[in-house]
Amino acid sequence: MSGGSTGPGTIRRAITALVAVQIAIGAALMLMDLNQSFPGGDPLTAPRPTGPATRPFRPDRAPGPSEPPGGGRMADRLEIGGEGTEMTLSGQIAPGDGARVAEALASRSPAASSVQLHSTGGSVSDALEIGEALRAGGIDTVIGENSVCYSACPYVFAGGATREVASTGRLGVHQHYFGQNAYLPAFTAVEDVQRGQAEVMAYLGRMGIEIAVMEHALRTPPEQIYILSREELERYRFVPAKD
Repeated sequence: MSGGSTGPGTIRRAITALVAVQIAIGAALMLMDLNQSFPGGDPLTAPRPTGPATRPFRPDRAPGPSEPPGGGRMADRLEIGGEGTEMTLSGQIAPGDGARVAEALASRSPAASSVQLHSTGGSVSDALEIGEALRAGGIDTVIGENSVCYSACPYVFAGGATREVASTGRLGVHQHYFGQNAYLPAFTAVEDVQRGQAEVMAYLGRMGIEIAVMEHALRTPPEQIYILSREELERYRFVPAKD
């Protein structure tokens, strides 16, 4: 993996971004609570990703390298495939996919030595579960030619014993939804977000990823995606630095 360490200024910016996002979430949720307290008001629903630097994001679509956002249909849950020692995971990460993939890894013969990823993300907790299983099994992760790994998918990728991104492969990050219910009290929802963010940052640290990458994630709204450059992939230790 690449060497180097994150400086205090970078960590400070990441923490500042984290606090700013939490304040914005708290303010929005408080307005939602107030809106529901007035009769006749239309209930607000939580915004959902309809879906670089940044580009529009749709989780059900994976554009090819030369086509605008909106190409290539994504399955609504991970499709597990591949032959021999190479497993493929393609599609959105649905709740329960963590257990499905762990079971597939345990029962696969011959055992998988690498996993090719093509996913626009989905369930964060399931992505973390898959990443942990990959690391425990010493399995490599690859984002191949013309493949994408967006949103929660980079957490799966981070679990690889070694990691590789092809020249036309793309890895992208943005803010996540950690809760599903817009009608929870604001303080409860903010606690869920804080707990989820802490879990993600601890996971990235265990996987050897520089947590400063979260600055890009926290500054990019859910309806957009921030595509990491090759230099950033190396800087944040997603891939080894080239000599």
